[in-house]
Amino acid sequence: MVSPAVARFAVGILGNFISFSLYLSPMPTFIRICKKGSVEQYSATPYMLTFLNCMLWTIYGMPFIQPNNILLSTISGSGCVIEFIYLMLFIIYTGNKKNKITLILIVLGEIIAVGIALALVLTLTHTTKSRSLIFGLLGDISGVLMYAAPLSIMREVIKTKSVEFMPLPVSVTCFGNALIWTLYAIRPFDPYVVAPNGIGCFLGLAQLILYAAYYKSTKEQIAARKVAELEKVEMGLKE
Repeated sequence: MVSPAVARFAVGILGNFISFSLYLSPMPTFIRICKKGSVEQYSATPYMLTFLNCMLWTIYGMPFIQPNNILLSTISGSGCVIEFIYLMLFIIYTGNKKNKITLILIVLGEIIAVGIALALVLTLTHTTKSRSLIFGLLGDISGVLMYAAPLSIMREVIKTKSVEFMPLPVSVTCFGNALIWTLYAIRPFDPYVVAPNGIGCFLGLAQLILYAAYYKSTKEQIAARKVAELEKVEMGLKE
């Protein structure tokens, strides 16, 4: 019979794989951004929140904060690097100078805020229990915000009846990531990990339902747009 510790470690390894897939899932979006030289209607908000979330959970999983959670730190640290690259691409390809400066200030503000929080916790608290409480709560808040970030995109999907700017790979891996880390934290029970990921399960499932509901209408809108563009080209050639 497999021991709970071995089972948890195996789930953690699977969680690392799925989380890594989640972090890489927006790559087609950023390939498109690089090719077009514009961020179009894509929002940087989910990436800013994910970057913040990764920084907090990287620290939470460290032995001096929460022992026996190093798998959480390894994948969250990888997420920090990947999300930072995405944010740099957003900064590069954001045409509006004001938005570019705002994005730079927000990213710097997140890094400074987490650094200050870590310094204060290490200075003012001296037990892993109190440290994990503080960073666990901070991680919960950022985790809920991260999973809630697509709500604005979901609202836009309902409004436009199009999932063009809500990529399916991101929605699928988001749901899988939340589910696997919820299972990871059940035994031994870690409420700080279960809370945001449990919410993420429901929000991820909602995205998948929306995708199924509006997939057909999205295809129709894209096809109609291509026909309209072709007609414009033909008219231009005739003129």
